[in-house]
Amino acid sequence: MDAGQILIKHGLLSDDDLARADRERTNGERADQRAVDLGLVPEEPALRALGAELGVDFVDLESADVDLSLLSLFPQKLIHRHSMFPVRQTAAGIEVATSDPLDLFPLDEAAAAVGVPVVPVLATRDAIAKRIKTHLGVGSETIEGLLAAREEEEVELVDGLQVDDAEISEEVQEASVVRLVNEILLEAIDSRASDVHIESQPSGVRIRYRIDGILQGQPTPPEINRFQAAIISRLKIMARLNIAEKRLPQDGRIKLKVHGREVDVRVSVIPMLHGEGIVMRLLDKGRMNFSLAKLGMEETLGRQFEELISMPHGIVLVTGPTGSGKTTTLYSALMHIKSEDTKIITTEDPVEYQLEGINQIQVHPKIGLTFAASLRSILRHDPDVVLVGEIRDFETAENAIQASLTGHLVFSTLHTNDAPSAYTRLVDMGIEPFLVASTVEAVMAQRLVRTLCTHCREPYEPIRDDLPLDFPWDSFVKMDVPLYRPGGCRECRGSGFAGRQGIFELCPTTESVRQLAHDRASSWEIRKAALADGMRTLRQDAWLKSLEGMTTVDEVLRVTKGDRL
Repeated sequence: MDAGQILIKHGLLSDDDLARADRERTNGERADQRAVDLGLVPEEPALRALGAELGVDFVDLESADVDLSLLSLFPQKLIHRHSMFPVRQTAAGIEVATSDPLDLFPLDEAAAAVGVPVVPVLATRDAIAKRIKTHLGVGSETIEGLLAAREEEEVELVDGLQVDDAEISEEVQEASVVRLVNEILLEAIDSRASDVHIESQPSGVRIRYRIDGILQGQPTPPEINRFQAAIISRLKIMARLNIAEKRLPQDGRIKLKVHGREVDVRVSVIPMLHGEGIVMRLLDKGRMNFSLAKLGMEETLGRQFEELISMPHGIVLVTGPTGSGKTTTLYSALMHIKSEDTKIITTEDPVEYQLEGINQIQVHPKIGLTFAASLRSILRHDPDVVLVGEIRDFETAENAIQASLTGHLVFSTLHTNDAPSAYTRLVDMGIEPFLVASTVEAVMAQRLVRTLCTHCREPYEPIRDDLPLDFPWDSFVKMDVPLYRPGGCRECRGSGFAGRQGIFELCPTTESVRQLAHDRASSWEIRKAALADGMRTLRQDAWLKSLEGMTTVDEVLRVTKGDRL
């Protein structure tokens, strides 16, 4: 009985499905393998069925206890070429995970290489590939020179390259270096990384991905150090930077198409002590969905914010550090109020995402097109709503104030630690307090907390003394719900978290806040007045999300500081 008939016997395939897979198979591929590729049958049940008929065990490599010392016995060429991975030593020999139990040649080759009997066990292709990448390093397959030629690249440059005929340009255009850089970018995008850090250390190159706000080191083979200069030069060429300039910082941009989605990559290169360091911000347009409903605002807060962004004029500010989601919140607000009878113009540095129906301006300070200069010109285009990427100086702040006084709704961002500090920050910039008080309608501070993976989060009963003093214990007891902590599963790649949500501190300019801002009061006094008027702090909003099972106590402590009022 062949593999296809086994799948039919186990009820995993119909005769028609097998006939279709048989018609569409190519390059010596078996019908059962083609059926998996076509999505007619999931790979894991198919392997379990084959294993049951052939007497071969299936192992879940995600959770299996793997003896990594066995890796030293196997040539890396063998592991990559045949997509196999040693699991454990048994009395019968070394168990080796493979995704094809009917191909015996690789197993014989492996047994000959290690001089020990090899016992096959089954695992999915993705699980084997993940183990190889984790323990042999990102790009190890390319470095070994064993990456099979593909019909088309998985990473495609949208704009192509412009390179000269210099020897160094030709060197970094070699297929192996191109594939190595593509492998690094592809792994980052598949891991939902927001940033890629390639750092030059005394010991060699280090690669780290920022995933859900946390930097995570990526295993790399030692041989990658030999390719350090080529990797940096290749990325410079892709970003249209000067590959010969190694003394000055440079900024560029790469446009990629990955899995059919457009990905923008902002590239920053800075000379460091042991070589150039590169940080790439990945903007995956295909995964972005700008919706107020998905930001994580509590229902009452969401309604209040919707009312604020629907006002005819005034200034609404969003504050927080870099990477706290300010741009996403503002873009979501713009998409919410966008309509045929509203003209919206933005001025940004840089324009991170292109929004349909919204007019966006990219500032260029080197030629004089600053936030302030562009804002002056924007007002001549008869807008209803204006977004200023960031208020950085007095001139920009003054123009934003004037825009709101002349009947425009203005959105912008500031870098302050909390919402009440924004009023005093504008005064410190030189804006008259009475103008701040009369134009700023609200300030919202925000941060991002990692959300628990719903597939593996674990409920637990906390001990009161183990919790911070400001934990809302009374609310916790009243709600009679468990707290949750991260588990770790295949869905979240073992981290216990999947994505992030915002926590918010909305400070509307009430009469008491307006009077204090007018009187040059300190941010401390404004904060007390806002709390008295019902403002919920970042910490309080974060605690609410922990009680709802969205995040953890440790995550709240990591992102916010305690309220001392």
